[in-house]
Amino acid sequence: MVVIAFLVPLVLTVRDLAADRAVTAAQNEAANIAQLVALTAPGSETAEAIEEIEELRDEYPTAIILIGDAGDQVFGEPIPEGENLEAARQGARFRAAVTGGQAVYAPVLLPATDETVVVRVFVADSTLTEGVTRSTAVLVLLGMTIVGIAIWVADRLGQSMVQPVKELSATASVLGEGNLHARVTPDGPPEIKEVGIELNDLADRMVRLLRMEREAAADLSHRLRTPLTAVRLDAEALEPGPQSKRLLEDLDELDRTVDFVIREARRPARSDADRVCDLGLVAAERVRFWTPLAEEQGRPLEYISDGSATPVAIGSDDATTMIDALVGNVFAHTNEGVGFTVAVASLEGDALVVVDDQGPGFTAEMAERGLSPGGSTGLGLDIAARTARDGGGKLTIGTSETGGGRVTVTLPKTPAV
Repeated sequence: MVVIAFLVPLVLTVRDLAADRAVTAAQNEAANIAQLVALTAPGSETAEAIEEIEELRDEYPTAIILIGDAGDQVFGEPIPEGENLEAARQGARFRAAVTGGQAVYAPVLLPATDETVVVRVFVADSTLTEGVTRSTAVLVLLGMTIVGIAIWVADRLGQSMVQPVKELSATASVLGEGNLHARVTPDGPPEIKEVGIELNDLADRMVRLLRMEREAAADLSHRLRTPLTAVRLDAEALEPGPQSKRLLEDLDELDRTVDFVIREARRPARSDADRVCDLGLVAAERVRFWTPLAEEQGRPLEYISDGSATPVAIGSDDATTMIDALVGNVFAHTNEGVGFTVAVASLEGDALVVVDDQGPGFTAEMAERGLSPGGSTGLGLDIAARTARDGGGKLTIGTSETGGGRVTVTLPKTPAV
């Protein structure tokens, strides 16, 4: 806008200067010729004056008008019909706009004949604007160059602010995805640099808090070993039999679970291999684990699988926890003798695990954390739902064909690692 504000008046000024230059040159030419006429025929008769004017006209091919009582005589370029010469008859020098340009008039009085000679110089429009197009092009080119330089400078200045902001955004996105080792290089204006420093400090605090949380979880889990050891000693002191064997197996599973919690709490990250498992194999293994308890409680338990591979993007330990939560939910909230089914299948690129029971069913509110009935913590379905979300899937609840509860976990299948 600044360039336009300067260029437009400058172009108009160049045009006016070109027109003034052409008119001034015409005025000078008319004055010079008029002076020659006055010097050549100051005391000549009309015939002699005409002869002298004709000689001048051959040298200066312009219009020379002899104004007399008998009528006007034009020598040189023809005068357009109807052109007003009244001011020239009165001896006035002037210029006037005519068709195709401007005309400059310079009158000269011949004292001997009492006649007036008018020198008329015509300036065409092309002469009035001569050089204007080239000058305008040069000015426009100069303006575009200045604008281009200004844009380049503005872009450099903008990049100095935008690039650090983009880096901040990218680093924040990486941190949001769970990579707490990402850091930004503080750069740019002082305010943006300060934001970068604060973002790095925030990431450091998150790492420290997460480390403290992991250590706390590991320590709390480790404290379970003392009561577990006491319970194991009491169980081993029981008389051998199915009950004591079952109790020892449960203690072994609890011991493995405690080891898993400690190991997971102290592991900073997982590899891709840790996050892929075959859902069908894990489900079959967990059904085998829960079968003795189901038989003890008189619960009909059926496992259904179509036998296809079901690789999903969650680890085997997470899948175990998820399926245990779903099956444990049946044991916790249905009466003994209520049967249930665990089914695994593939459907349009997804792997499904469906747990149906023959109990009274449950409402949608039971899927919310902390709203589970029966005095439980309500974490079972929440754990399963969170595991499903981590694997890119979802958990839905509904009603089974027998009117009981149905929990369906849908996970996208992924190439095995």
